[in-house]
Amino acid sequence: MSNPASPRYLALDVFRGLTLALMIIVNTPGGAISYAPLEHAVWHGFTLTDLVFPSFLFVVGAAMSLSMKKFEVHDEAYFLGRVFRRGALIFLCGYLLYWFPFFTPDLTLAPFANTRVMGVLQRIGLCYLFAALIVRYSGLRGAALFSVIALLGYWWILAFYGDYSLGGNAVLKLDLAVLGAPHMYHGEGIAFDPEGILSTLPAIVNVLAGYAAAERLRHKGPGRRTVATLAAAGAACLLLAYGWDALLPINKKLWTGSFVACTVGWDLIILAVLTGAIDMAGLRFGTYFFEVLGKNTLFIYLLADVAVIVLARLQVAGETLYRSVYQLLFLSWASPYNASLLFAVAYMLACWLVAYAMDRRNIYIKL
Repeated sequence: MSNPASPRYLALDVFRGLTLALMIIVNTPGGAISYAPLEHAVWHGFTLTDLVFPSFLFVVGAAMSLSMKKFEVHDEAYFLGRVFRRGALIFLCGYLLYWFPFFTPDLTLAPFANTRVMGVLQRIGLCYLFAALIVRYSGLRGAALFSVIALLGYWWILAFYGDYSLGGNAVLKLDLAVLGAPHMYHGEGIAFDPEGILSTLPAIVNVLAGYAAAERLRHKGPGRRTVATLAAAGAACLLLAYGWDALLPINKKLWTGSFVACTVGWDLIILAVLTGAIDMAGLRFGTYFFEVLGKNTLFIYLLADVAVIVLARLQVAGETLYRSVYQLLFLSWASPYNASLLFAVAYMLACWLVAYAMDRRNIYIKL
């Protein structure tokens, strides 16, 4: 248990909560079809949903600005122990989430042989760990240099060791060699992991960008110049992204450099808008809703995923409870698109109620 973020970073707390709310919505549609912005791009391209995960990494980096400041008064052993422990625990939570509920229907232990190794939380844990080490030992200049080398180097690896197709990319080749097909994601029709080992490298840059943005806020304050700088940097990243797209397609599942530039650009602009509206203009209407989610982000994310797994396992009259609730309460009166959206929003609100109850009791779970 720990204290929530400082009020000075209310815009960041709101941003974190907004990201989590949208992540729950896009992850839990009631039916098989959703409105286009709530679907990932099939391969190359970009949608609102594709912005969610990189935004999550961005706010991890922003939160790291506060924790790294606290680490300055501690020695190397304390720092290394904390960041390795935190990174490992986040990775382990992600792995256990894919292994859950741990037992087969006949109550035998679920085999490790088919458990996915990489994933969303695993990538967050790895990116946090490496970003913290980079910032600690090389500072912002080192982080900027790493970002350039990582994005260009990853581009070279993709081009030299494969192509940009689903079946011929270097990310797939490395994961097959190291992890093996049974330990990879199969939702693309083949064994391919959108959170693979190699594509974690450019994702570290999203965390470093969030850290740099928060450091700007911390040192310069949430004033007009800071907001203008964030917005200008965001616009520059977007220009880079869409120019680079002609050579290296924007692709979330490969996490290409152009995708990193695109998502960092949008995140900087969103942060600039939130900072201007909340920390400068004093807007507070509606902010508490997202602030609540932003204070227990990891716990609520895990809760949302575990609850879906449980609902999908429980059977009611030969149908899963997840499907039954969707059909009875939403699809029975709304169109498939609207029913799917309304179910997702309702599920997110149920998760929010848990976060609200925790906030009212001053419970803030951090690793």
